[in-house]
Amino acid sequence: MEKAPPASTLTTGSATAVERLTPIQWLVCAVAGIGFLFDTYEIVVQSIVVRPALLDIADFVPESPQFNRWIGWLLYLPFLSGGLAGLIGGYLTDRLGRRRVLVWSIALYGAATVAAAYATSPLGLLIWRCMTIVAVSTEWVAAAAWIAELLPDRRRREAVLGFTQAMSGVGVFLVACVYYLSVTYGRHWPAIANTHAGWRYALMFGAVPVLPVLLARLGMPESALWLQLQARGGRMRPSFRELFNPRLRRVTIVSTALVASIYGLGYATVSQMPRIVPGLPGVRDLSRMEQEQTVSFVHFMQDFGGLVGRFAVAFLAIMWVTRRQVLRTFQLPALVVVPLVFATAPYLNLTVLACGALLAGVLVNGQINFVGNYLPQMYPTRLRGTGESFAVGIGGRIIGAAAAFFTPWLANFTPGANASQKLAFACAAIAVVACALGWVTSHFLVEPDPAGAS
Repeated sequence: MEKAPPASTLTTGSATAVERLTPIQWLVCAVAGIGFLFDTYEIVVQSIVVRPALLDIADFVPESPQFNRWIGWLLYLPFLSGGLAGLIGGYLTDRLGRRRVLVWSIALYGAATVAAAYATSPLGLLIWRCMTIVAVSTEWVAAAAWIAELLPDRRRREAVLGFTQAMSGVGVFLVACVYYLSVTYGRHWPAIANTHAGWRYALMFGAVPVLPVLLARLGMPESALWLQLQARGGRMRPSFRELFNPRLRRVTIVSTALVASIYGLGYATVSQMPRIVPGLPGVRDLSRMEQEQTVSFVHFMQDFGGLVGRFAVAFLAIMWVTRRQVLRTFQLPALVVVPLVFATAPYLNLTVLACGALLAGVLVNGQINFVGNYLPQMYPTRLRGTGESFAVGIGGRIIGAAAAFFTPWLANFTPGANASQKLAFACAAIAVVACALGWVTSHFLVEPDPAGAS
């Protein structure tokens, strides 16, 4: 058995540790932050590349029922796969250790990301995107557990969790920047699968950190708390049944329902914006490249809002006492703003829509980052990965992400003169339901133990 490092190395309650992170702790935070950045990049990039990818590799009529059905599959099935795999990954994180799972997940992530960029059929793209999100979902759970066990002091722990996961906002922000460069200058770059399609370069960019992150993780220490638990004879098999014992039942049920509503809001709204923009007046008559550049501009504004929202949660988590206060700061405005932005999107000029997308990005991504800050603090060390994976896997990836499938399906029946209007109304309708469910669920939210789970 690997020997646990002294508690003072990584987790110490001394005043010195509270005041200053050690070099090892800084390195752990940096590697985890880069991981969160590219995990989120891979999750968000699908929404901006799915339409141009299908136009390139399939013979579907744009916005036809068959086209919408494949859009739904490509936006949902990877997350369904990730949710199921995340449950196994969370279990293995508690069973085998945080570092080992992180190393294997980044290796799978790299291979699948490159393969997706070379896909030549909708089915091939779907398979490789499923594998990518499987790796991302597993990595997210292991990294969050790893960071949560880095510091014993609650305020420092929340700060580290908040700011490392706020790097996810940078990942979201990069999507629009990389996509704009890809569609504008891709013709000058080396061909991928004998083409210069912008969506292929956008997918390939996700492989940039694989080698350095893999090497860094191979040299990282295992979580000291996890190793100490094993040294004390705590290597009991984690069990999903334990998540529903009297002490954890409410945490598990409420967290899963809350994550479902938050992820459902994101998949039903901000993930669909790249498909609304090409049908707007003044945009649908542009050339293909100009349309995609316009999509990247609106996505850029939405992503900038996401960056602001994620860092805002990190600050509020440090300043405010209750998690419910932090969450509701985003929930109540979202209940009004997000449905309104999407219901009116087809009738707004581009500048106004971009500003609305920015606000929606703040409110939606703020809630998503709340999940990453909250969940790791709610379960004891031996169940931390298992508990996180259940809430995010079942609530977020399976139930919440289903909104990515049902939104384009619902667009076949909503009112509207064209596909953009129909999709926008479908987004607004699901946003109302998701926001309302999130608000009701937050009433039952369990506050973290100030002493931290052990």
